[in-house]
Amino acid sequence: MDKLMKLAVRAARKAGSYALSRATTIGEISRKSGYTDLVTDVDKQCEKLIIDLIREKYPSHAILAEESGRTPGDEDISWVIDPIDGTVNYAHSFPFYCTSIGVMIGDEIKIGVVYDPVRDELFAAEKGKGAFLNQKKISVSKVNALRDSLVATGFAYQPSEKMEMLPYFRDMLKCSQAVRRVGSAALDLCYVACGRLDGFWEFGLKPWDTAAGQLIVSEAGGRVTTFDGSEFDIFIEKIIATNRRIHKEMMEVLNSVAN
Repeated sequence: MDKLMKLAVRAARKAGSYALSRATTIGEISRKSGYTDLVTDVDKQCEKLIIDLIREKYPSHAILAEESGRTPGDEDISWVIDPIDGTVNYAHSFPFYCTSIGVMIGDEIKIGVVYDPVRDELFAAEKGKGAFLNQKKISVSKVNALRDSLVATGFAYQPSEKMEMLPYFRDMLKCSQAVRRVGSAALDLCYVACGRLDGFWEFGLKPWDTAAGQLIVSEAGGRVTTFDGSEFDIFIEKIIATNRRIHKEMMEVLNSVAN
C-alpha cells in the first residue's frame, strides 16, 4: 500500500505543478457535454502525465480517468483520476483547482490524494490510517448546528440542471450561516476534512470528482452518505459530506426540498 500511496502523491504533485506552470499559457479550450463543460489542453497533458507514471510501475492496473475514460486492467486495482478538478476556474485563472487521484482495491477506495498546486497543499488518506494535510493529521470541525455552519455546494453544467439546484441552495442559505460555491468538489471535500467547511452537498457528480475526497473526509472523522443517508460510493451522483454533527440537519433540509 505504501508504494501505491507514494506513486499517487508523486503523480498528483507532478500533474498539479505542471498545471500551475501552464496557468497563464493555456492553449486549446474545447467543450464536452455542454457550453460550460470545458476541457483544456492542460487537462489532457496532466492526465497523460499521471497515466504514464502509473503505467511505468503498474502496466496492468485499470484506470478510470475524466478525459480518456475507462481502461480495463487484469488486476483488482483501479486508479480514478481527475487531472484538473475545477477546469472552468482554471481556464479563467481563478485559483481554486486541484488534481485528484483515488486508488480503488476491489470495490473500495483505499487511497485518496488531492493536490492544490496554488497553495501547495497536499491532502492524503489511506483507509484506516487517518487523513493528512502536508503530512500533518487533520480532522473535521466541531460545529454542532447547521445555523452556525459554513457549507458548500456545486452546480451542474447544463442550464436546466442548474435551475433544479436553486431550491436546494435557497433553503440551505436560510438554514446555515453561509453557503459557498467555489467550483471544485474535490477541494470542497478536503475543506470539510480539515474543518474549513462544516458540510458539502452536490448532485450530478462523477466518480473522479469524489473518489479521493470522500475517503479523506471519512478518515478525518467526517460522515459521507447519499441524500437519504445510505452508504455512499463513487458511482452514486448525490453526496452529503459533513463533520457528522450537522449531518442529520443537512439531510433534513435537502430532503425537504426533494419532497
